[in-house]
Amino acid sequence: MDITSLYNVSSAAVKQAEQTSALGQKSAEATNTEAFDSVLNAALENLHTTNSYLSDAENEQIRWALGETENTHDLTIALQKASTALQYTVAIRDKFLEAYKEIMNIQI
Repeated sequence: MDITSLYNVSSAAVKQAEQTSALGQKSAEATNTEAFDSVLNAALENLHTTNSYLSDAENEQIRWALGETENTHDLTIALQKASTALQYTVAIRDKFLEAYKEIMNIQI
């Protein structure tokens, strides 16, 4: 909104404040977009990490089943990493769905 037309004021300070206000609104929108983008990227990275741990666990199981390794320690570690990462991912998914349902129930 151009306040100079409302009050017939042509001060440079008023125009500067108006421009700063407009830039602040654009900056806030950009910050919100960046925040969502960073959360989305972190979630995607966690999914890739979980998938990697699950793949590593499966590869260790195959190696152990084929007799390529007798080290059950590495197999146990890979399985535990995969299990923990999957539990974490499921917990995040559940919280996200819970928040989504709550947002959908908001009365407008």
